[in-house]
Amino acid sequence: MTRVLVPHLTAAPARPLGGVAHALAGETMGTTWSVKLTAQPAADRSGLTALVQRALDRVVAEMSPWAPLSSLSRYNRSAPASWTRLPPGLTTVLRRALEIAQATDGAFDPTLGALTDLWGFGPRPFTGQPPSPDSVEAARRLGGWKRLTLDGDVLFQPGGLKLDLNGIAKGYGVDQAAAALERAGVKAYLVEVGGELRGAGARPDGQPWWVELERPPQMAANDTPRTLVALHGLAVATSGDYRRFFDHDGRRYAHTLDPTTGAPNDRGVVSVTVLAQSGMDADAWATALTVMGPDAALAFATTHDLPALIVSRAAGGVEERLSPALTAMLDG
Repeated sequence: MTRVLVPHLTAAPARPLGGVAHALAGETMGTTWSVKLTAQPAADRSGLTALVQRALDRVVAEMSPWAPLSSLSRYNRSAPASWTRLPPGLTTVLRRALEIAQATDGAFDPTLGALTDLWGFGPRPFTGQPPSPDSVEAARRLGGWKRLTLDGDVLFQPGGLKLDLNGIAKGYGVDQAAAALERAGVKAYLVEVGGELRGAGARPDGQPWWVELERPPQMAANDTPRTLVALHGLAVATSGDYRRFFDHDGRRYAHTLDPTTGAPNDRGVVSVTVLAQSGMDADAWATALTVMGPDAALAFATTHDLPALIVSRAAGGVEERLSPALTAMLDG
């Protein structure tokens, strides 16, 4: 069984006359990126590849905690009571991160860098076992989105606070890659960075960019429905507990941290997929809904008209919940 999601279109997707399919690819953010696009046969693929790569390299240079000279890393090392001027991209992402933090009452929090390192999901070497409760509490107290003061493009360091934008930066990278293509005149494309996607226009045959929503491994192995979406004017991101984790004493610790406990989220969510106008929003909303837990996530998605697919653990397996905004996109 296959479900099909079709967004409401106010105009026909762009498809250049005589356009053919082109494919681009590269590496970024510890993963890969790819682009499919519709353009004239003589399109400069090497030039377009370089444009996309430069756009993604800028995101890394501004927001990577693994790059010691990135703008984010410099801020994280800054002295207490100091101010740091941020580059435009980091300012944009952090401002949106704070808006989503406020909207979700802190379920999305961009200040968990100390905790991310402590749990082994950051650049710091990891011991392979959970940290002590005392160290978790100490790291948790260093964070908190309400400790951030962003004045224009200048950010205050209250002392010991470490930014972690891994729940939003990859989606922003997708948006920047798409923007680079559009500046080059490409109107029909499908951009993918580490499994997060954004599409516009149509394929050479006039079909939309059909994308299958990511399914957790336990669902992919059985007969649960596949879900296809026509990705035009939309981005999609999935947060899943099977992507980055470690096992210890029979328990799995996933990379999404709960700001209220300072520990990996354990509210029964296996994965959350969100569709949004931008990759940045899709990425951040998926992270926030994962932290909330299945019931609260569905309620929030319903209230805020978010198209979301929530997969949670249930007796004997997993169960899916579709938000009303996602259900409204079902074809037939």
